Amino acid sequence: MLAELSASTRPLTGTELAERCGVTRQVVVHDVAILRAAGVNIISTPRGYWVQTVPSAQTTVLSVCHTPELTEVELMTLVDFGIEVVDVIVEHPLYGELRGQLHLSSRRDVELFLENVASSDALLLSSLTEGFHLHTVAAPTQGRLLEAIQALRARGIEVFEED
Repeated sequence: MLAELSASTRPLTGTELAERCGVTRQVVVHDVAILRAAGVNIISTPRGYWVQTVPSAQTTVLSVCHTPELTEVELMTLVDFGIEVVDVIVEHPLYGELRGQLHLSSRRDVELFLENVASSDALLLSSLTEGFHLHTVAAPTQGRLLEAIQALRARGIEVFEED
């Protein structure tokens, strides 16, 4: 299973891994837990599992605020500047920090994510905090990140770089 995940250039769903390894999806879930416990950095995203490698890009956290209607604009703007949206984080008054793994790095990734949102009737985490949320992002350069922040602000999205 680890060889399949490591060789893949995209996330693999539990069903795909089960078929490739000749096991059930439940075995995949169990084995992923064992691999994680052994220190393998396997990430679970809405598109499937993947092994996280050491990022070559600079990571930072952006503090963002916007309405749900601007979610597509926000995500497309970031990926258009070559920035990977690693996750989304909100501070919930009851549960504390809630984090969702995204790993969106292309327009197609964003389209699939938004299709999943629409088809699942799930709420965006930012809807729990009146639009305020954080994103861990991976940018190829600081200059590219600053350009993306300017573009987001020009599109009406409040954004602040966390220290």
